Amino acid sequence: MRRKHNFKNLKVWEKSVDLAVKVYHVTNEFPNEEKFGITSQMRRSSVSIPSNIAEGTARNTSKAVLNSLDISLGESFELETQAIIAHRVGLLDQKTFDELGVDLSEVQRMIHGFMQTLESNPY
Repeated sequence: MRRKHNFKNLKVWEKSVDLAVKVYHVTNEFPNEEKFGITSQMRRSSVSIPSNIAEGTARNTSKAVLNSLDISLGESFELETQAIIAHRVGLLDQKTFDELGVDLSEVQRMIHGFMQTLESNPY
């Protein structure tokens, strides 16, 4: 029988939701002309991370869960790239950029760890 993960009890989901909320607050400070540019991109990427974790926990096989986690991990690297670009063009100050980087690294490590656990102990 398949182990069920309540995504709301997963630390990795909680941390990734916190990251998405932080991205929303940070991008609120971006200029209005970026509303449909980097602001939208960063928000979509950040929301996609916990969304895919939640979706994956509803899957019936470890392979399907791992696929969703892999997508979340990819989205986290997409967000990291967008943050680098936002920093380089002057939309993110160094302190905010560094804070996002720390949070992103933690979420990436947690996703990777969850994936390793599932690979070692498949359903």
